[in-house]
Amino acid sequence: MKKLVLAEKPSVARDLARVLGKIPKKEDFFENDEWIIDSAVGHLVELFMPDDFDKKLKAWKLSNLPIIPPEFQLKPIAANKKKFQQLKKQLRRKDVEFVINACDAGREGELIFTYIYELAKCQLPVKRLWMLSMTDQSIRSAFDDLREGSDLQPLQDAARCRSESDWLVGINGTRAITIKRSKSRGRQVSTVGRVQTPTLS
Repeated sequence: MKKLVLAEKPSVARDLARVLGKIPKKEDFFENDEWIIDSAVGHLVELFMPDDFDKKLKAWKLSNLPIIPPEFQLKPIAANKKKFQQLKKQLRRKDVEFVINACDAGREGELIFTYIYELAKCQLPVKRLWMLSMTDQSIRSAFDDLREGSDLQPLQDAARCRSESDWLVGINGTRAITIKRSKSRGRQVSTVGRVQTPTLS
């Protein structure tokens, strides 16, 4: 059985393949008898937009606000759909024993992996590669000390909370302010963000 490593960026996948033993490249991923190393290109998956779950919400009206989805759902980002489909196939391979989350060590890396894993409906056990630098020694040490995916559950929860709260504030705030301001000055979008708005104010 093989081990599937999912990195956040192609450059990281390339470094991992080199350090693990110059694993040969196949198309745009790396594979030998022991390892499959593939990568995202940053974010591949996003939350549904309002009109994805209710077409009438495509219209920006105050009467439609607040928009609070019954549940948050995921979809591939249109521009990266082909790459997502490739990773989905990798995550469903029968010759893979477990998947190693090698996305960046932090909240955003955890979110990128989690969303891909969930949308692919993957059932493989998860290990976490936690690298604080990209030196060869740091990479080898991280592989020698793989964590259980469940150990990072609090970080995954924080990442999901941040993503969903950004959606709620951004979607509702942007629409409300844009509608209010457009009465006096054409339809120019006024973006509102959970972090952006208080910072800029």
